[in-house]
Amino acid sequence: MAVRHQLIRRPPAAVWAVLEDGNRYADWVVGTARSRPADGTWPALGSTIEYQVRIGPWTVGGHTVVRRYEPPHRLELEAYSGPLGTARIAIEVQPWGQDTLVVVDEHPLRGPGGTVHNTAVDTLIQIRHRSMLGRLAAVVGQTSRDTADRGE
Repeated sequence: MAVRHQLIRRPPAAVWAVLEDGNRYADWVVGTARSRPADGTWPALGSTIEYQVRIGPWTVGGHTVVRRYEPPHRLELEAYSGPLGTARIAIEVQPWGQDTLVVVDEHPLRGPGGTVHNTAVDTLIQIRHRSMLGRLAAVVGQTSRDTADRGE
């Protein structure tokens, strides 16, 4: 299991607004090129988001399903990775003073990904999460500045 956290210097509502925007998913999730809400109203329970993943010269499609939605504190997703199976990704959003502590917990759930799951895989997930949480912080910061510029 790979668990990583990051302090984002914005209020929880700002972080949650980005997590609830299915069109912004590819802006902060490492590896995705484009995203869009597909079935249901993202991020309602059972709704899905579709995205493209670029691996070198190849592009493959993927999708993620919302398995638990408890605004404004918890979003749990199941990411489908084709022949590798699925992964559970839990995102916890907690107030930390005026800032936000975001904790991401990910592990293989179904399929062969769970069979080869080991500390080396967890290390790779940790590296990915470090980048992903940094990108999330940047998107939240940019969204907050854009909202302030519009006077909202």
